[in-house]
Amino acid sequence: MSAYRVGASFRRYVMNNNAIGTVFLSVAASIAIFTALAHLSCIFIGEDCYRFQMAPEAIIQSAEMGTLLAPIGTIIVSLLFIICGSYALSAANVIVKLPLLNTAIYALSLLCILRGLATIPLLITFPKEAGTFAIAAGATWFITGLLFFVGFQLRQNAVQETSL
Repeated sequence: MSAYRVGASFRRYVMNNNAIGTVFLSVAASIAIFTALAHLSCIFIGEDCYRFQMAPEAIIQSAEMGTLLAPIGTIIVSLLFIICGSYALSAANVIVKLPLLNTAIYALSLLCILRGLATIPLLITFPKEAGTFAIAAGATWFITGLLFFVGFQLRQNAVQETSL
């Protein structure tokens, strides 16, 4: 096999890993941003939306009484999801590199995976309260954590291999 063919195969391999990593991180960003929008919708829909999304009782009561706790808390939580999405897009090189990118991506990966795994004790301890939504949310965040981690690893490996 000629050196050109080996080099071309290697470049394709690196480009594929880079592209797959970008897709994984973009999907993770989309999930985080969609989640932010879903949370923000509660401000306009009201207490039924908070209840459906399993918000704490204090937030539901705030929405019922029209106090500021529910909308302010919702905006803060939504901003956190937007920050998560922004870090995924930054890791995918879609937007400018954000500070502490490596640390943030690994922390977000871990938090998302732990959030997904937290559904298991909920299912065991409170099986009647753990409905389809809770199971779907847990699975979604577990997968999102894997997308953050694997996507970032693929992109990092592709960058390291092109610098060899």
